[in-house]
Amino acid sequence: MRIMVTGGAGFIGANFLNLLVPRHEEHHFINADKLTYAANLSSLAGIADAPNYTFAQLDIADASAVEEAFEEHAPDCVVHFAAESHVDRSIEGPRAFIESNIIGTFNLLESARKRWGKDNGLFHHVSTDEVYGSLGDTGMFVEDTRYDPSSPYSASKAASDHLVRAHHRTFGLPVKITNCSNNYGPLQFPEKLIPVMTLNAAEGKPLPVYGEGLNVRDWLYVTDHCEAIWKVVTEGKVGETYNIGGNNEVRNIDVVKIICKLVAEYQGKDASELESLITYVKDRPGHDMRYAIDASKIERDLGWSPAETFETGFRKTVHWYLDNTEWIDQVRSGEYRNWIEKNYTNRG
Repeated sequence: MRIMVTGGAGFIGANFLNLLVPRHEEHHFINADKLTYAANLSSLAGIADAPNYTFAQLDIADASAVEEAFEEHAPDCVVHFAAESHVDRSIEGPRAFIESNIIGTFNLLESARKRWGKDNGLFHHVSTDEVYGSLGDTGMFVEDTRYDPSSPYSASKAASDHLVRAHHRTFGLPVKITNCSNNYGPLQFPEKLIPVMTLNAAEGKPLPVYGEGLNVRDWLYVTDHCEAIWKVVTEGKVGETYNIGGNNEVRNIDVVKIICKLVAEYQGKDASELESLITYVKDRPGHDMRYAIDASKIERDLGWSPAETFETGFRKTVHWYLDNTEWIDQVRSGEYRNWIEKNYTNRG
């Protein structure tokens, strides 16, 4: 099988390829990535020369480029990770999210439909639990939870989900969809909560927490997510949606305090010294209070469950960022520093 992985130089895509390319020499993996600010080919150095791996630079918002890529690489399967994904960026500049997440997904679907026809190939769409909106103190998201997105990011992902389902129902394109909870782990661009807090704590910088830090997220270790996606790609039912979660609901403020504890332990410091760096900043507009995934369907139907506990996954993640300063230095571009300065340091 020839598998086109869009966004394969990003956080989850790179982990997916690093995991599967060495394991499945019978398949050829095409990494189709635009190489935006959050993509990093050095994350794939270990497989760059693998005979079953090819990199192709591709902007999925360019319909003609997508068609040319399908002609050149002839994929039988698309695993679609490519997306603008940072909620704060979607508030500051939503247009890029519409172009990538909606138009880009549409372009891929159309090229797949033209090449494969009805009932051929497979389009696996990777989405988010944020499309469901915000939960109260109780309850969990299930596969048929009503969509209620709050941010331009989640609205763009909701639209792309609907396009994928429409292509299946109208044109007979074989599709599968997964909606996951918050991913964490190695190779995540340092603008998301866990790498930002880990690196700031290690460097003695302020730890900016939105509001009172009471927002709750369900945390999923990235390789557990990748294993789940591969399960769905190879064993899941066409036309079905599977929710993927880590069963780890934690308040943001508690995540930050856990990071302080792990960084202090690593550096031989007192955790209270790092906790004193916590600063509360103005909350994000439309900030969802709580997410929680019910992943019983994928566990029941496909036998998947996360291998990492919250404790083991967080320790691995924090240690990875502290141990891989060369990788961190490579991705800390001027654009990244300006973004952090504008959206966190001076938020107040």
